[in-house]
Amino acid sequence: MRILFGVQGTGNGHLSRCHTLSKWLNHYAVDVDYLISGREPSRLFDMGAFGDYQWRQGLSFATQNGRVDYLNSYRNNSFKQFWSDVKTLDLSAYDLVLTDYEPVTAWAAKRAKKQCIGIGRQYAFKEPSLYSKLTLLQRGLIDYFAPASRWLGMHWQPLDNCIAPIVREHQFEAEVSQRHVLVYLSFENLEQVVDALIPLKSYQFSVFHPSIKQTDNLDAPHILGFPPSREGFKCQFETAEYVLANAGFETTCEALQSDKQFAVKPLRGQFEQHWNSKLLADSQLAYVMHEISEDNVRAWLAGHQRAALNCEWPNMADNIAQWIKSGAQENEKTRLTALWR
Repeated sequence: MRILFGVQGTGNGHLSRCHTLSKWLNHYAVDVDYLISGREPSRLFDMGAFGDYQWRQGLSFATQNGRVDYLNSYRNNSFKQFWSDVKTLDLSAYDLVLTDYEPVTAWAAKRAKKQCIGIGRQYAFKEPSLYSKLTLLQRGLIDYFAPASRWLGMHWQPLDNCIAPIVREHQFEAEVSQRHVLVYLSFENLEQVVDALIPLKSYQFSVFHPSIKQTDNLDAPHILGFPPSREGFKCQFETAEYVLANAGFETTCEALQSDKQFAVKPLRGQFEQHWNSKLLADSQLAYVMHEISEDNVRAWLAGHQRAALNCEWPNMADNIAQWIKSGAQENEKTRLTALWR
């Protein structure tokens, strides 16, 4: 069976999750080609796991100062190019399409009437208990942005037909440095983030941000800045006692699994991050701040305790790869949803 796997490149979480899954697909000798969209090739990094991947422009959103910029999102997306890419993507060589919320492959599969399996966080919102809470616009995004004929939605805890998350495997046990804070707020204004951290001199901050081009101190000796890097992030993450990030799913899962003291700042106007932060707060799994400020960061560091739930999930990448290798039969999918029950 030959597979085309579409990966949404807008967020590093999509890439990280698919990077982990690609390792296990390769382990089981699954014949997979990859297509990446949503980010310019020059801004992609650590892409070796995807081999000689295809690239398309796809659809993405623009952000400014911690919120979705809808006007620039509309201006920056070429819907004519998107539909041209959908129509010209040849799927005749493939038996199955996988999509991690990547729209070109999803719509091409729909147009060609190919089986398409959606894998990722967004597909959890198809489950009735979450779908019923969405607005009509949010339902439209879930139903039509990257439509799939079947799906594997991921959640932190057992929910409807959801599966446990795919989480990066930890390769070593690192000693945690007390008062070391990893900050990953890629959608926020870097200057505003640094201004909030400068007065907190009793902590050591490792800040990852796409605006940073090389590792260096950021205006203060206790704030070290890092450019985006999969390996660099892993090293700093392992030794951090605290993690402060936007409310994307993948970093959230890694922090919960590693039992970090964890806070999120949701990207305003992005419905998935809104719901992620609300569900995390309702379950007391994370501290939620809606503005990055010295007072908010100080309050979290001074008073927040670790989540009551220590999430230890099965190796879903291994199990999903086995399921795909065996033909991705719908009647065998229940084994995946039952792994953590």
